[in-house]
Amino acid sequence: MSREHDGPSMALIVRKELQLSSGKIAVQCAHAAVSCALIAKKNEVRIMERWQANGARKICLEVEDLASIKSIMARAKSAGIITHLVKDAGHTEVAAGTITVLGIGPGPRNSIDALVSDLKPY
Repeated sequence: MSREHDGPSMALIVRKELQLSSGKIAVQCAHAAVSCALIAKKNEVRIMERWQANGARKICLEVEDLASIKSIMARAKSAGIITHLVKDAGHTEVAAGTITVLGIGPGPRNSIDALVSDLKPY
């Protein structure tokens, strides 16, 4: 197996039922990715370095609703994986405080894949 398939990964999980525009999804996923990367840079330096060295893999997936995001987040936290919930400022498509995206990682690819293997790509 090549190193690029073995390195850490990040998952960005979008709430499908919000029916966000593609631009809004892109920005919310960017918020999640940046926040997770900053947490990793501060608290998980080795994982962050491996993630960057192996191509900074990210996958974007969808869930049906907020309950699904909260469930995945709880499992990720239990596994010791970095998480970040994006709460919208409310200036455009959704009300202030609406949770739009969950970022998970960077973390061990097999651990993240196990958490999200049943989700569909967004």
